[in-house]
Amino acid sequence: MGLLSKKDVALIKDPLADNNPITIQVLGICSALAITAELEAAIVMSVSVLFVLGIGNVVISLMRNIIPSKIRIIVQLIVVAALVIIVDQVLKAFAYELSKTLSVFVGLIITNCIIMGRFEAFALANGPWRSFLDGIGNSLGYGVILIIVAFFRELLGAGTLLGIKVLGDPIEKTGVYQYGYENNGFMLLAPMALVVVGIIIWIQRSRNKALIED
Repeated sequence: MGLLSKKDVALIKDPLADNNPITIQVLGICSALAITAELEAAIVMSVSVLFVLGIGNVVISLMRNIIPSKIRIIVQLIVVAALVIIVDQVLKAFAYELSKTLSVFVGLIITNCIIMGRFEAFALANGPWRSFLDGIGNSLGYGVILIIVAFFRELLGAGTLLGIKVLGDPIEKTGVYQYGYENNGFMLLAPMALVVVGIIIWIQRSRNKALIED
């Protein structure tokens, strides 16, 4: 028997497609709007949420039988806040410039609906191993959408990927202009994140008719 059962694999695979936290559950939209203008910021946010949700789910699961129901939300907030502080301090130590860009948004991980939702809906009712897999699956599903949105926004909006020039500016050669890509600054505006997410949702539902609501 392998390490992962079919149910365990489903905990990781389902949030990547048919139960994606952003495109299906419509959670975590704020960060998709806020930090996807740059691919690097989206990757760092995805890794941060992966750490916070994966470890946080395990901690809440281990404590689930000793947390009084009346203060469970407070306990959940304390756990996620402690993990976010760790993420913030690591970023300041190893990626200070990026930490300044993400400072406000890293703090907002505390109120990310995906994290609090998985604590409440899954970790409080399941063991540490399954809770860990659920956290990994949902954070990967969240991160995949963030990275896809950021990829297209930075590429089309600034002509770069991870700050590296990919699409060239207009150049002049032998007196004749040979036009390269003209940056579309509109792609860097927050509403375009919703447009890109909407396109992803449309593609997802086109491929899986079961996701279309009556």
